Amino acid sequence: MSFLLRDLAFEDIETIGRLENELFPIDAWPLEMFYTEFFQPDTRRYLVAEVDGEAVGYAGLMVIDTTADIQTIGVLPRFEGRGIGRALLTELLEEARRRGADNVMLEVRADNPRAQALYVRFGFRKIHTRRKYYRDGVDAWVMRLVLADGTADRHTTDGGGTP
Repeated sequence: MSFLLRDLAFEDIETIGRLENELFPIDAWPLEMFYTEFFQPDTRRYLVAEVDGEAVGYAGLMVIDTTADIQTIGVLPRFEGRGIGRALLTELLEEARRRGADNVMLEVRADNPRAQALYVRFGFRKIHTRRKYYRDGVDAWVMRLVLADGTADRHTTDGGGTP
């Protein structure tokens, strides 16, 4: 299976909103938030992952000064384990570096070991826990990656495939 990564287009926003509601029903962003993010290209970049012309994942980044924040990243469950999340994350980290970031932050659900493992493989480290961060009371791990010498976004694999 091959997939394509491309920049989010205005016409994609409603589709991505539907994916958001499917992937994160408790904490889904309102559609208006995606429109707001889209119209801030000086500090934001959003990507869409497609398989056979169908949007199956998306991701977004905000960079202000030297700090980047991964705003969102999601892949439909039936497409997990195929390298799409890894490719989205890789492109966001490259974009952070292009925009002059020296560190990248994100929040991840404490009950999402698959995502946590992906981030750890890329060099992210847990630096804080935000108690009851999500609407259903689940904690968030705050994770950080230092982009030091151009190697921070090179990850290792365990030889067992993709997350």
